Amino acid sequence: MKLLANARKLLLLRRQRPMERLMTTATTTQAHETVTAAQSAPGLTSAQLDELERNIELRHHKNNIPHIRKLIKALQDDADADKEIQRQLEEQLEQLPNATHPRLLSYDNQPLELANYKHRTLPEHGAKEFSELARALNLYRMDHLGNYTGHKSYYLTGQLAMLEQAIIQYALQSVTRQGFKLISVPDILPREVIESCGMRTEGDRTQVYKLDTGECLSGTSEMALAGFFAKKVLAEQQLPLKVAAVSRCYRAETSGLHEEKGIYRVHQFTKVEMFAIATPEQSAATLEQFKDIEISLFKELGINFRLLDMPPCELGAPAYQKYDIEAWMPGRQMWGEISSCSNCTDYQAKRLDIRYKRATDGSVVHGHTLNGTATAIPRLLIALIESYQSTDNQESISITIPEVLVPFMNGQRTITRNKRIPETKLVKFIKSE
Repeated sequence: MKLLANARKLLLLRRQRPMERLMTTATTTQAHETVTAAQSAPGLTSAQLDELERNIELRHHKNNIPHIRKLIKALQDDADADKEIQRQLEEQLEQLPNATHPRLLSYDNQPLELANYKHRTLPEHGAKEFSELARALNLYRMDHLGNYTGHKSYYLTGQLAMLEQAIIQYALQSVTRQGFKLISVPDILPREVIESCGMRTEGDRTQVYKLDTGECLSGTSEMALAGFFAKKVLAEQQLPLKVAAVSRCYRAETSGLHEEKGIYRVHQFTKVEMFAIATPEQSAATLEQFKDIEISLFKELGINFRLLDMPPCELGAPAYQKYDIEAWMPGRQMWGEISSCSNCTDYQAKRLDIRYKRATDGSVVHGHTLNGTATAIPRLLIALIESYQSTDNQESISITIPEVLVPFMNGQRTITRNKRIPETKLVKFIKSE
């Protein structure tokens, strides 16, 4: 599908043909068109590298094309160049981002709002923020945890912990009704799987937690789900193959922004994730299905939210296109992202070798992968608690539970102050002499 496929064939061909074939004069009708084995040897022309560089700049990705040019020249100059240069070139090619949907090229770094859903009349001023409400209800703790759980950690207790589980069960029930099969996934993954999914594990800005063993904590179950199908060949009749998982997600990111305080941006959280493998012909429609499922989930929860079509600079490395959903958080007076869904086309599938056998001719080709967030707990809790608050006075603060969650809360319809769990305070122990 893409010139990236051409780039990935460079090194395979390097072992079979002279290096002078590397930079070919052959042209392609599209910059990201795949050159098949039956055609002339795949290579990267200077013009093609220019187009890859434009795509990188459009997506605000790290520009490694100058380095790739130097490595290609080094291989051209020495047909017997050592394996280290080949290894470096392969590493740089792996870092190239996916192609970008042509629709997004005119977005000028700004998302396009496609729809705005309003289900509740909310006060313009005076709404309390999540942490204030949760503390008043004695259902949450985030202060003074650095001494043993680290920065950006939190506890949910009592009815708020029950609400978290209710949201998870509601989301799982919804997606399984849509044909998603549930898989329980590991949280510890090989570095290669995470990088194949498009997230870097090295560098100052990595969001990945690395273990002493060399393995990593998963940032989203999308990675484990993709890894489950690595090196597998599926039958076309199985596609689109849709699976879902609920897992803990670990992110090393942090933020000092006031609007992202509290549990808005944390180091670990629970998420229900959708994942699919589709044929190239199915993937666009599958992405629309993911989007529609997410919209339905949040409509049923009765919160105010909007649907955004994201610009190239917000796609990360693997996505060809991406929709975001932002909820209005009245306590913070801001829109906050609570969900997204992406079509990664064959970007991840080629790195993980996820293929399917075509029914028409029996050929084995790479599929397309897609992912979508059914629910990400902390931010959805913020939107729900702030949107359903009733704060006539400090002593009568309560939260109405959305109707669709009541069956998962044992029929409970309101969250009130929890008096059974004592408030916790940091105590300094002084060692006696």
